[in-house]
Amino acid sequence: MSSVRSVVRGTGSYLPARVLTNAAMESMVATSDAWIRQRTGIGARHIAAEGEYTSDLATAAAKAALESAGIDASEIDLIVLATATPDLTFPATAVTVQERLGIEQGFAFDLQAVCSGFVYALTNADALLKAGQAKKALVIGAETFSRILDWSDRTTCVLFGDGAGAVVLEAVEESEAGGRGLLSCDLRADGRFRDKLYVDGGPSTTQTAGHLRMEGREVFKQAVGLVHGVVERTLQKAGVTADDLDWFVPHQANRRIIDATARKFDWPEEKIVVTVEGHGNTSAASIPLALDVAVRDGRIKQGDLVLVEALGGGFTWGAALVRW
Repeated sequence: MSSVRSVVRGTGSYLPARVLTNAAMESMVATSDAWIRQRTGIGARHIAAEGEYTSDLATAAAKAALESAGIDASEIDLIVLATATPDLTFPATAVTVQERLGIEQGFAFDLQAVCSGFVYALTNADALLKAGQAKKALVIGAETFSRILDWSDRTTCVLFGDGAGAVVLEAVEESEAGGRGLLSCDLRADGRFRDKLYVDGGPSTTQTAGHLRMEGREVFKQAVGLVHGVVERTLQKAGVTADDLDWFVPHQANRRIIDATARKFDWPEEKIVVTVEGHGNTSAASIPLALDVAVRDGRIKQGDLVLVEALGGGFTWGAALVRW
C-alpha cells in the first residue's frame, strides 16, 4: 500500500500597510518603547485599514503562496483557514477566499485554535491529503486582532498585530517525495486554562465580538513547559533529535518565551526564526508569516528540517516537523 507525504510547494504572506510603532503607542496608553521591548521584544505591529478584512489579508497571502509554488488556483481542492477573527460569524472566511481565487471545486473551512491555529490547520490538511480527500491544499493563517483589542488596556493592546501567511501543500507519493513533507506532529488542548487567555464576547453569550483578555504572567508561566512537551514528542515521533533540526520557527508571541524554549533544547540563536520585533503577535498568522520571511530571504532551503510550534487561548498548543 502506497503512502503519501504532504510536501510544501510554496509560501506567501501579507502585512497591512499601516505600521504602528511603540513610539506611536506612547500617545495612546501609558507605556513606552523600552517597557514593551524589555518584556516582549516587540517594536512595531501592522494594523489593517478601515474596510480591510481578514479575508483580504488571507487572499493576498494565498495568491503570493500560489505564485511561489508555481501552481494555479484552479489546482487547489482544499483550503483550511486558521483564524480567530473571521469576517462574519458564518459563512467561513475560507469560502470567501475560495471565491476570490476563482476556485469552484474542492472544499474550504475555517479552523479556530487561536495562536496555535496554523499548526492545527497544517496537521488537519495533512490528514485530509493523506486520506485522499484532496491533492493540493492552501493552509492559511490570517488575523485582524486589532478589531478585538481593548485599546485602553496597555497589557494587551501593545502585543498584537494583523497579518496573514499561507503555504501550499501537495500530496506526493512517499517514493517520489525524496524525504520531504510533514513528518510528525503533536496537538494538545486543555480547557482548564480557558480563562487565562480569551475574548469576553461571542454570538451565543453577549451577541458582541468582545475584547481580548489575558493573564499574561500565567500564560508565560505555562507556555514554555507545555510547548516543551509537544516539541519533544514531535521529534520522537519522527525519530530525530533536537540536534538534527535546521530551523526552529515558533509562534511569535513574546521574545522571552521564544528564547526560553530554545534554551530548553540548546538551540543557538542562528537556528531560530524571529519576526516578533516587526510583526507583534499575529496569532494564527505568525508562523506562516515567519516561514515566508525565512524562505524568501534564503534561510530555509529545500531539504531543511523545520520545526513549528505554538500555544494559544484555550489552551491549545502543538508542534509539527517538516522536511522542507
